[in-house]
Amino acid sequence: MTKFKSDFLRTMQERCFIHQISDESGLDDLLAKECVTAYIGFDPTAPSLHAGSLIQIMMLHWFQATGHRPISLMGGGTGMVGDPSFKEEARQLMTVDTIESNIASIKRVFANYLDYGKGSGAP
Repeated sequence: MTKFKSDFLRTMQERCFIHQISDESGLDDLLAKECVTAYIGFDPTAPSLHAGSLIQIMMLHWFQATGHRPISLMGGGTGMVGDPSFKEEARQLMTVDTIESNIASIKRVFANYLDYGKGSGAP
């Protein structure tokens, strides 16, 4: 088992979030010496996310809790143009109002895990 220097990777390893890492030592060194910014994008095509999104939300939570800057990106582009996955029927297009309402609903969930009021990343 690798001994990580950075709090974030150590926390992720303790919680079994890590399967493999590219440039493990480079990433560990970077996270140990400076505040890093990372984002994960979420598709607001519904007023809530499915349970599988909790893993990404918790990664952002621990990223912030260990002194880094998380960004939860919620864009409406996919909802506005439909689903390009070659299904028989395209997803129903949503209005800007619907997308904004979905984002507001999802942000309430994120507020339980992320502190959007801190600029430095640390809670």
